[in-house]
Amino acid sequence: MTWTLSTSLDDFRGRADDFLAARPAENTVLLTIAHRLAEAGLDAFGERPPVFGWWQAEPGGPVEGAFLQTPPFAPRLSAMPQAAAAELAVRLAAAGAGFTEVAGVGGGAEPVRAFAEAWTAATGAGQSVRVEERLYRLGELADPPRPPAGRHRLARPADRELAIRWWQEFLLEVNVQPHDVARAVDDKIASGGLHLWEDAGTPVALAGSSPVLAGMSRIGPVYTPRDRRGRGYASAVTAAASAHVLGLGAEEVLLYTDLDNPTSNSIYQQIGYRPVEDCLVLDFQAR
Repeated sequence: MTWTLSTSLDDFRGRADDFLAARPAENTVLLTIAHRLAEAGLDAFGERPPVFGWWQAEPGGPVEGAFLQTPPFAPRLSAMPQAAAAELAVRLAAAGAGFTEVAGVGGGAEPVRAFAEAWTAATGAGQSVRVEERLYRLGELADPPRPPAGRHRLARPADRELAIRWWQEFLLEVNVQPHDVARAVDDKIASGGLHLWEDAGTPVALAGSSPVLAGMSRIGPVYTPRDRRGRGYASAVTAAASAHVLGLGAEEVLLYTDLDNPTSNSIYQQIGYRPVEDCLVLDFQAR
């Protein structure tokens, strides 16, 4: 069994793209991050260069696992055997900070736990859960059970400042470190991937959608300001964004929810989303 580590996005996509595209739901994050790096540049998520890797059970065999990391964010694991995840942890621990610094890990729950167990054994680090998530896939899209007043529209350049503020507020709520939110918003507006729900001509909720890649698009973030919550706006903008990407040819429409948020887990199921897998983001602490 072997991992190949690299700092080349081209090499990573050349070796891992077919593997990632074969399971676009479980690999949605890696697909969309790699696409954004290719479109927006290697500094899209931070000043430090990204790192990549792919795993083969036998030298020269098919790729059966992959990871990428855009520092300062934690590595994100693809779907992979638990043995591959554990081997990656040992390999990264041996490589040390000369290759990358690992302060956590995210991905499907089983490979993340296998990575974390091997990492803590190799480094002596402690671990804690940052967030437990559930990945959902859209079945048959349904209207929200209590449709709110208003309508959907795509965000325009005039909405930029509002969208930046709401995006930053969303990241603070979910405890994710903001990086160049303005650039992310600009990219979403330019690509037609930022959705607003407006009521009486006033924007009241926001949703993002990723480009259609390997037949897949992911909805997120979804955000409603606190003073507008409880009126069905999040359901409405999510349903509208989902319908929009279906119209663009998406065969699988995905989203993540925080398992500690029963409201979001309920409302997305009401409009047709069904569970795919549970995911984890863990933090490591030096001892």
